[in-house]
Amino acid sequence: MTLQELVHQAASIYSDKIAVCFDECNDQSPIYYTYKTLVNTASELSDFLLLYCDFQEIREIGLYCHPGINLPSWILGILQVPAAYAPVDPDAPPALSTHFMKKCNLKYILVEKQQINKFKSSYETLLNYDTFTIEHNDLVLFRLYWKNVEESLMLNDRKEKYEKVTDSTSSENSKEEKSEEHLDVRLKHCLAYVLHTSGTTGIPKIVRVPHACIVPNIQHFRVLFEITQEDVLFLASPLTFDPSVVEIFVALSSGASLLIVPTSVKVLPSKLATVLFSHHRVTILQATPTLLRRFGSQLIKSTVLSASTSLRVLALGGEAFPSLTILKSWRELGNRTQIFNIYGITEVSSWATFYRIPEKVLNSTLKCELPVQLGFPLHGTVVEVRDTDGFMIQEGNGQVFLGGRNRVCFLDGEMTVPLGTMRATGDFVTVKNGEIFFLGRKDSQIKRHGKRLNIDLVQQVAEGLQQVESCAVTWYNQEKLILFLVSKKELVKDYIFKELEKHLPNHAIPDELVLIESLPFTSHGKIDFSELNKIYLNYTNLKFEYKLNGKEELWGKLQHLWKSILNLSEDSSKIPDESVFLNSGGDSLKSIRLLSEIEKLVGTSVPGLLEIILSSSILEIYNHILQTVFPDEDLITFSKNYVMKRKFNDVSQEETSGKSLHQKFVMPLNLDTEINAFIALSRGSQILAPNTTVFLTRFGHFPSACSSDLISQTNIQNVKTLNPSALIGKSKDSTCVAKVYEDGTPVIGAEKMELHVRWRSDTGKCVDASPLVVIPAIDKLSATVYIGSHSHKMMAVDLYSGKVNWEQILGDRIESSACVSKCGNFIVVGCYNGLIYVLKSNNGEKYWVFTTENAVKSSATVDPTTGLLYVGSHDQHAYALDIYKKKCVWKLKCGGTVFSSPCLSLIPHHLYFATLGGLLLAVHPATGSRVWKHSCGKPLFSSPRCCLQFVCIGCVDGNLLCFTHFGEQVWQFSTSEPIFSSPCTSTSEQEIFFGSHDCFIYCCSMKGHLQWKFKTTSRVYSTPFAFHNHNCSNEMLLAAASTDGKLWILESKSGQLQTVYELPGEVFSSPVVWESMLIIGCRNNYVYCLDLLGGNKK
Repeated sequence: MTLQELVHQAASIYSDKIAVCFDECNDQSPIYYTYKTLVNTASELSDFLLLYCDFQEIREIGLYCHPGINLPSWILGILQVPAAYAPVDPDAPPALSTHFMKKCNLKYILVEKQQINKFKSSYETLLNYDTFTIEHNDLVLFRLYWKNVEESLMLNDRKEKYEKVTDSTSSENSKEEKSEEHLDVRLKHCLAYVLHTSGTTGIPKIVRVPHACIVPNIQHFRVLFEITQEDVLFLASPLTFDPSVVEIFVALSSGASLLIVPTSVKVLPSKLATVLFSHHRVTILQATPTLLRRFGSQLIKSTVLSASTSLRVLALGGEAFPSLTILKSWRELGNRTQIFNIYGITEVSSWATFYRIPEKVLNSTLKCELPVQLGFPLHGTVVEVRDTDGFMIQEGNGQVFLGGRNRVCFLDGEMTVPLGTMRATGDFVTVKNGEIFFLGRKDSQIKRHGKRLNIDLVQQVAEGLQQVESCAVTWYNQEKLILFLVSKKELVKDYIFKELEKHLPNHAIPDELVLIESLPFTSHGKIDFSELNKIYLNYTNLKFEYKLNGKEELWGKLQHLWKSILNLSEDSSKIPDESVFLNSGGDSLKSIRLLSEIEKLVGTSVPGLLEIILSSSILEIYNHILQTVFPDEDLITFSKNYVMKRKFNDVSQEETSGKSLHQKFVMPLNLDTEINAFIALSRGSQILAPNTTVFLTRFGHFPSACSSDLISQTNIQNVKTLNPSALIGKSKDSTCVAKVYEDGTPVIGAEKMELHVRWRSDTGKCVDASPLVVIPAIDKLSATVYIGSHSHKMMAVDLYSGKVNWEQILGDRIESSACVSKCGNFIVVGCYNGLIYVLKSNNGEKYWVFTTENAVKSSATVDPTTGLLYVGSHDQHAYALDIYKKKCVWKLKCGGTVFSSPCLSLIPHHLYFATLGGLLLAVHPATGSRVWKHSCGKPLFSSPRCCLQFVCIGCVDGNLLCFTHFGEQVWQFSTSEPIFSSPCTSTSEQEIFFGSHDCFIYCCSMKGHLQWKFKTTSRVYSTPFAFHNHNCSNEMLLAAASTDGKLWILESKSGQLQTVYELPGEVFSSPVVWESMLIIGCRNNYVYCLDLLGGNKK
């Protein structure tokens, strides 16, 4: 019996019943496949593969895709060939996946069309494959070639050795021959799937799984869980994790339905709970304890394990089972869900044992600290516990061995395996009265954040630090990694954490550091880990000895958690109200930790909190929690300079008609009766230049970026013909090898450049906004820099002298960058108090104020053809404003917070917005109606950027995404950390530049190929700016900033460093360059103008 035969049996009975449901969990309706459609789609793929695949020896086909409606059909189609499917995760490190494919000697791989560009960009330097590919519906078939045939030679060598052994033993009696029966990996119908796993040595291990090994699992679970055609099973596991096979085939062999959702939804607990148990009424859930814990105890009790839940069966496996006390606390009174502990290893795929927690135990009110046993062997499985000498034991401690006559898999290069082979698991257990209880992993290996970690490594690194006398590491309650330290002298925690971060991967950084006088020991002279756990428990009780009993205490505890998770000093200083988690050293893993700790602290799930943590200040996080925990309390403000209002439309008359501080600087103001000629420069080399053909010719200069989406349509051709050498560049050959540069000294041989401060202007507080530079046609020397600050101050500063022309105090802090109106007479800027201010550009007077319902961090964009201004708000809406008529033309609900700035394309006439909910929206600028939308799955802090053919945007998942103007994804380029930087295009629109939290500045071709990358010394949050070298018009340069305050000037074609300058504060502002002047804001409260000098100009 094979997996596909199980499905065919069910399909013959339930052909018109729903087999698969895919729910994107957005505004679109779910997609459904019946069993008939499932099988027909699979058969079409099978026919295609039989036509184009020529197998030799092992029959395997790779599958590179994300979860979707077609996933089960693709798997079934491969199995029907017959061949084994080998899943390759698009989000896994390419080097690891390449190792897997090479070790498998994989000849063919099916790539999902939507992932084709990511596949090519990730593997073009690692794989050899046919440039001629064959398409089938939503898949593309690649043939792979391997230069190094070491793996296949090893297989042949093992084959020859086995043949010699069998020849020499052919005269043995029949009993012995029978006992040495073997399973052969090359048999046509043998294999079902191929996975890789990390062994106890940490080296990835290939596991080839026969149908005969996995089918008994499927058959037993169908009976054990009493599956019927009414059941709905959730695909909780990724394809690369073998429990996914159980989820898929238990459902599809029973006439039940399989629910699939995007991976991005699985990390959003409240949304996932709603989808699973409200929308789709899931009845069977197989999950790791970690996945269940992420819902939070309150949500588990109220939804997952409520009295009215749809969930019949909850099977927990893959990690240590939760304690019975915790498990019982998760269940609402009256809950009837059957709960199972399941255990197994990939090397004997998938599960080996099961144990159903008795109803009387779950319903008992007595406290129970006893561990949960592993239980009974599944059908066809043999479980043995052996001591260190390899002998089976019936009582005491030992290692688990798993196997069974047909429950065997092929590891790495094995071509044949004796039936009944037993595999060591690396898991240690204790046997009491015939019951087996899990103790832990061999060699102190744990699974943390989905990755295998040897905690001895953490201990070794910590012991190597100068200030550490001795240390120990514990995996407290299988939840927290705790580092205990005995120090040689007074020890600073910040120092230890920073040193650990230099030497350890992110998933190995301890959750907490505990200082102790000496390590406790057992009578055998070993570290007493049980005593360490008691020490930590006491330490925790001292930290949180009081229950949460008021909003003031909540604020204090939140400050403590913030410092603890970000590894900040535990001194008495208060975290500034405006501190943003991701700007303060946080990342996606730490944000999930903070969410978990907050929900543990308040004892309930806080809906929408993760998005707030990712996007907002600590005070906004506090106020969001307040509304859940103390709903009747008013929101509290802790700073006179930071006013958080519950209703943003409660704005006083004084606020909307306030006076500017200085009005000495006066320019003619013509309102909308006359359009002034000017050029406006903003971050990312964006330019607005209405009526400037004569002006640009007069000054003989044009900035680097001549983006058609920001210049009025009638002027595009005129502008581009002014200086062809400056505007048109040759694109790099996409086949060239990308260059990688480390930070350091400027390139030898280049004309030495230097940055010198021309002027700086004190704004009173941090400057995170980016400058807007406006150069009027009537007087180039009256060019003005417009910029706002956290001090609530909006300033107009003379570009050349640094003299402050005017200041205007707004109602709250300003992070939005300014935008100039079409006529040039107004400056538009958003504010934290939810207001959008329209100020007169010549004196700063308030001309009009528009109210939204939440903070405005988005920077406005102007349509040069209509004069309309577009802007987003944290109230989840986009707005089109006619500032001349002082009215809102349209308002669009975007389905998520709009943090970034909109982008306008004139051909086609589209307006693009991005949300922290992960949506990229294309909107009709005149009406606000949606043209298309795409769900990127993770928050979008980056602003979209248009060119003639494409629109590009960076995502928190580390990908730069490229789309056509009609919503088709063209490619994606992957970095190793989140992208907050917005893209910037070259003048030729052949290259695109951006930064990443992985500390690199990247240059890609418009085909998604890496041209070069340059390593800075810190995260790159800001947007690069491409410009011409004012001293050498043929040379293109790139300005970029890293958050540690360094300004980097690179040669844009090669990525070579020209010069670097360090500002005395962090930088989240983006640079703007005009002529040889670079303007940027800094967190030391100043806005800077620096001269870029080269050669004889110094």
